[in-house]
Amino acid sequence: MTSAAAEAILAARREGRVLLPLGAAAPADVAAGYAAQREVAQALGAVPPAGFKIGATTKQMQAYLGLSGPAASFVPAEGVQASPGSFRFAELIAPGVECEVGLRLGTDLPAGPCTREKAAAAVAEVFAAIEIVEKRYTDLAELGTPALIADQVFHRGGVLGAPAAGWREADLGAIRGRITVDGALRGEGVGADLLGHPFEALAWLAASPAAAVFGGLRAGQVVFLGSVTPPIWLDGPCQVTVEFDVLGRAELRLV
Repeated sequence: MTSAAAEAILAARREGRVLLPLGAAAPADVAAGYAAQREVAQALGAVPPAGFKIGATTKQMQAYLGLSGPAASFVPAEGVQASPGSFRFAELIAPGVECEVGLRLGTDLPAGPCTREKAAAAVAEVFAAIEIVEKRYTDLAELGTPALIADQVFHRGGVLGAPAAGWREADLGAIRGRITVDGALRGEGVGADLLGHPFEALAWLAASPAAAVFGGLRAGQVVFLGSVTPPIWLDGPCQVTVEFDVLGRAELRLV
């Protein structure tokens, strides 16, 4: 039986509107938020998911969202495209883009405590990525963190760059990423912004409530490890490019 929180989220998705505060239907705590998120995934046919995204990897974003640490969400297959990707701006709700390090798992990672070394050993590919997020809330504080988690932590979709050739020899904590919109630089950051190292973020995900409710991480799944810049909120159709040292680029056109 689907919870009232999941039903409200699914209704907002069907109607293409913002998610209003859930009142008495809101998940009571973070654990209930992740449980409702899995119900949403089940209803969307996304169990097992195509992958996961990690949000709020920086202290600044955690404070903004009222979180004590990162939060994660499932990623459905229909929202993921290979670069160059294309989405219709009019079909998105107050969209933004993020400058992400992405990866694809080569082996399973069970849910539970995980080291950076164990996480790294499970990785098959690393690439530049763009996450599309939506500001689909009128009052984030009133909505509450558990409901934000249930609603996939802003996630809408993403674009994956080509797998990089030299990532195993690179210092992924030191790589610099840049995001441009219509050719104008809008933000920069480094891999160490992702909990100190991109694979520390992956280790966090393996030990997270998101991994627990979905039964761990599986070979073939993609992971958006988090943004090295704040979200870039967009006003209309545009061209977005993310580029990282070593990892190459990902390109998105919003039409």
